[in-house]
Amino acid sequence: MNEVMSRAAQVLHEVWGYSAFRGPQAEIIEHVTSGADALVLMPTGGGKSLCYQVPALVRDGMGVVVSPLIALMQDQVAALREAGVRAEFLNSSLSWPEQQRVEQAVRAGAVDILYVAPERLVTDRCLELLDATKLALFAIDEAHCVSQWGHDFRPEYMRLSVLAERYRVPRIALTATADAATRKEILARLKLDSARVFISSFDRPNIRYRIAERDNARKQLLQFIREEHAGHSGIVYCFTRKSVDETAEFLKDSGINALPYHADKEHETRGEHLDRFIREDAVVMVATIAFGMGIDKPDVRFVAHLDMPKSIEAYYQETGRAGRDGLPADAWMIYGLADVVQQRRLIDQSPSGEEHKRVSGAKLDALLGLCETVDCRRVRLLDYFGEASGACGNCDNCLTPPEEWDGTEAARKLMSCIYRCEQASGFGFGAMQIIDVLTGQRTAKVEQFGHDRVSTFGIGKELSALQWRAVIRQLVALKLLRVDYDRFNILQLTADAREVLSGRRTLKLRKPSEKLPRQRKPRRGESSSSPAREALAGESADVFLALREWRKGVAKEHGVPAYTVFHDATLQEIARRLPASLDGLRGISGIGATKLERYGEPLLRVVRERAA
Repeated sequence: MNEVMSRAAQVLHEVWGYSAFRGPQAEIIEHVTSGADALVLMPTGGGKSLCYQVPALVRDGMGVVVSPLIALMQDQVAALREAGVRAEFLNSSLSWPEQQRVEQAVRAGAVDILYVAPERLVTDRCLELLDATKLALFAIDEAHCVSQWGHDFRPEYMRLSVLAERYRVPRIALTATADAATRKEILARLKLDSARVFISSFDRPNIRYRIAERDNARKQLLQFIREEHAGHSGIVYCFTRKSVDETAEFLKDSGINALPYHADKEHETRGEHLDRFIREDAVVMVATIAFGMGIDKPDVRFVAHLDMPKSIEAYYQETGRAGRDGLPADAWMIYGLADVVQQRRLIDQSPSGEEHKRVSGAKLDALLGLCETVDCRRVRLLDYFGEASGACGNCDNCLTPPEEWDGTEAARKLMSCIYRCEQASGFGFGAMQIIDVLTGQRTAKVEQFGHDRVSTFGIGKELSALQWRAVIRQLVALKLLRVDYDRFNILQLTADAREVLSGRRTLKLRKPSEKLPRQRKPRRGESSSSPAREALAGESADVFLALREWRKGVAKEHGVPAYTVFHDATLQEIARRLPASLDGLRGISGIGATKLERYGEPLLRVVRERAA
C-alpha cells in the first residue's frame, strides 16, 4: 500500500472505526487524494460521503462540500463532529453572529470540512473567504442538480463552473443517479473536462421493488403499512400538496404516526416535521417529491409512491432513500392510467423546447415500461442505467411471477370498440366509456351516444372493468394507443395498431387479475419490530434495546439525530459480542478513536447492566 492510501486507511479507522474501504471507495479516494478530478456515481447508502471526506482529511487544507439542502449539511456536520472532525456549515439557517464565528474559524485554519450551500458559495463574500484559505478539495454533492433535464434541477448549480476557473485543487462531483446523457451534461457544465468517471453498481439488493395498480390508494397504503411496516419509519410520496395533507390526515386517523411535508406548509411547521422525522423512530413522512434529497436517515424501512414519478431517475433517487443501513426495505408503488395522462400533459404543456419534451417523453415511456414489465423489475431498472444483471429474486415479479397470456384478441376488441364508438359519434371517448361499451353497460352516456347499438357493444364481457384498464395501460405502454389529453383524454389508435387489427402482430400481455392482489403478509417468524432487533435473540436482543435507549438519551443531550451517535448496525454488533473492555469495543465497525474515548465506558456500563 502506498503512502497516500496508508494514511487514508488510518483516517478511516481512527475517525470512523472501519477496517476497510468498500467497493470502489479505495480507488476513488486514491485518485482524488492524488490531486485529480472525478465524477462518482454511487447508489444512496453506498458510501459516497467517505469518497470526499477521507481525502479532505488526508490532503493539506480544508475540504469544501457543496450541498443543496440544509438538513443534509446539519446531519453530516453533526455526524462528523461526533467522530471528532472539525466540521462547520454556511447556509441561510445561521444567524449573523454564527456566520461570523464560522468564517473566523475558517480563516484561523480551525475547520477540516466546510459544507456550503451552492447559492452561498458563489457569492463574492464566500469566494473571497475561500481565496484566503488553504483548500484541500471541492466536493459537489447531488451533482445531477446541474442537469436542466433532470428532476432536481437547481439553477445555482450552473454557476459552480467558477470553481474550475478560480481554484487549482481537485474537484469531485457525486450523484446517486445519472444516465449517460446526464453524466455528459454534469462533466460539461462543471468543466470537469479531464475528470475520471467512476460508476458503481446501481443495484440496491436490500430493496424489494413492488408495483401494483391503484384501486383505493389510501386503503392499499394503510394495508401495506399495517401488515408489513407497523412501527417503522417511512416516506410516502404524493403528487399534489392537497393529496399530501389528506393522506397524512387519513394515516394519522388510522393510528399511524404520520406527518405532512410540502412547500405550502409554514416554514416552522416544515422544520418541526423534518426534525421529528430525522430524530424520532417510526415516523411516516407524507410529502411531495421536494422532500428527501440528501436525507441521511439510515433506517427508513419503506418508500411508497401513491403516484407515478416522472422518470426512472426520479424513481431510483426517491426509492433509494429506503434502507440506507443495508437492512431490508421496500420500494412500493401504485399507479394508474391517470398518472400517465397527467405526466404527458405536464410534458406537452411545458414551455421547454421540443427536444426537452422529446427526452422527457422517452423517460416517461421507460418508467411505464418498468411498471408494466412481466420480467424482473431490477433487471429492467439496472438496464436503464446500462448495467446488466440477472433476475433478482427480490421483486414482486420474481417472487410472484405474473401470468402472461395471448392478449391479441382482447386488444383487437378494444381497438375495434374505440374505432366504432368514434365512427358512430364523430368524435372519440375516454377509457371509462369504452370499457362500459365493451362490458355491455347500458349507462345513460352509452345510450345517449347510441353506443349500445354498435357492433362492439358487450363483446368484452369476459373481462372485468379492472382487467380492461390493465389492458389499456399495457397498450399505451406498447404505443398501440395514445391518450389525447387536449380532447378530454380520449383514446386514439396509433399507426402501429393496424398490425394488430390486421392479424399481422400478436401480443403477449400481463394477465390481468380478477381483483387486486393483497400485499404479502410477513412470513412466519417475521415481525414488525426493528429489522436490527429481529437478527438478535435473548440476552443480545435485550442489550440492543438498552443500547438504543442509551443512544436516544445521548442524542437528545447533544441535540443530534440518534444515528449520528451510532448506527443500529454498530449497536447490534456490540449486543452480539457483549464486549467486556475497551479493547473489545475497539474492533467493532463504527467505533472510531474519538467515539471510543467519548462513549466507551458508558457503552460497557450498559452491556454489563443488561447482560448481568
